Amino acid sequence: GSLAAHVLGFTGIDNQGLTGVEAKYNTELSGIGGSVSFLSDAAGRQMPNSSDTYVEPKDGLTMQLTIDKQIQTVMERELDQAMTNLQPNGIIAIAMDPNNGEILGMASRPTYEPDKYREVPTEVYNRNLPIWMTYEPGSTFKIITLAAALEEKKVDLKNERFFDPGAIEVGGARLRCWKKGGHGSQTFLEVVENSCNPGFVTLGQRLGKDKLFDYIKNFGFGTKTGIDIGGEENGILFKLSQVGPVELATTAFGQGVSVTPIQQITAVSAAINGGTLYKPHVAKAWINPETGATVETVESVAVRKVISEETSKQVREALESVVAKGTGRNAFIDGYRVGGKTGTAQKVINGRYSPNEHIVSFVGFAPADDPKIVIYVAVDNPQGIQFGGVVAAPIVRNMLEDALTILEVPAREKQIDRIYKYGETPIVTVPNLIGKTVSDLYEDMNMNFNLTSAGSGKTVIRQAPAAGTRVDRGSTIRIYLGEEDNISHSH
Repeated sequence: GSLAAHVLGFTGIDNQGLTGVEAKYNTELSGIGGSVSFLSDAAGRQMPNSSDTYVEPKDGLTMQLTIDKQIQTVMERELDQAMTNLQPNGIIAIAMDPNNGEILGMASRPTYEPDKYREVPTEVYNRNLPIWMTYEPGSTFKIITLAAALEEKKVDLKNERFFDPGAIEVGGARLRCWKKGGHGSQTFLEVVENSCNPGFVTLGQRLGKDKLFDYIKNFGFGTKTGIDIGGEENGILFKLSQVGPVELATTAFGQGVSVTPIQQITAVSAAINGGTLYKPHVAKAWINPETGATVETVESVAVRKVISEETSKQVREALESVVAKGTGRNAFIDGYRVGGKTGTAQKVINGRYSPNEHIVSFVGFAPADDPKIVIYVAVDNPQGIQFGGVVAAPIVRNMLEDALTILEVPAREKQIDRIYKYGETPIVTVPNLIGKTVSDLYEDMNMNFNLTSAGSGKTVIRQAPAAGTRVDRGSTIRIYLGEEDNISHSH
């Protein structure tokens, strides 16, 4: 079907790879055809007493990808659902192991089935959007500004305060915060949680254009990542000579620069993995098709060290705070310590910013103390509300939740408690009701749960979910009533 269509690609009539890894690794996958050569006369008859030379055909190698089939399936499912619910122009998603650059999943919409590629427009199968599409990233780019400011010791997140009146004047331009009236007095950690534009402009000014653009380039922006699939674009950065006060300010919060999704997720991985930029790749190993033996393992390539381990730790903690307390709350997964950042950027159409069309995005990773997976989702012009925290964060949350189970990542003990705002459903812990009498129950429930009961008796002998389970407030607990000596202590 269409599973991982743009990654895999397809072959033409002569079995030659035309797109995706089929094209990139055509030689290795195809093998070498066999042949017989001999001396002949003009009519093509073999000359007498001459010998022929036989060259044995050589099978191509089997390729193992870094793509996790289960994670890929989850991502495709979520994208299909998002296309139905949001009706955007398109949507992209990439999952990566931040510790080595391996792509665990890559998908986009619109998509196609490789064996029916003639049924779709050329641009659908020719453009692998996660590596081809370029656009202004918006606030997900603030991770780079944050990492640079922390590495250069230009900010103390917890002890230094910033006042946001709602806008900041730079070079004659008035740059507004997304929140009308501003965020007022806040710590710089709250600047990050609130994705406050004037606060990030200030960080950009403290760094200066030379330092900020050094970090942007070191994080891999402005050049191709070198991923092993054809069709990758460069993205666009300002030339340093063109960067004045306004360009420095807008770059600091992700406007005026153009990036690809693969650059974005690769850079964020470097910011959270301890500070090393890896080259992304989809080839994992080459296998002999006859013996099943591994011929060659594809080694991960560390491009450069961008920030220190200590700075990376601070970035992880700040981004975990964004998900627990700030604009990324819709990506919160109880027990897993998710970090992340929202992005909402106006689209540029015919050289002008469109007031109505946005690319909304979210990058999330987990667990925040030791990231095993990072997922980036960008949605092109969704219908309805156009904020990354509302649109893209829940998609990443669903993907992360299933991916963490697939990767068998254990839950975490310590987690920043999520702040709940009006209209959001808090998560609460199921109490132990076993052994309680009916008259005790409603005092203990504290209005957090609904109860349904079965059986006849005065004492709770079983319950589901089990005590200690975390669920949404208002969930139903099923209890079974019986006599005290029938109490079940199993789950």
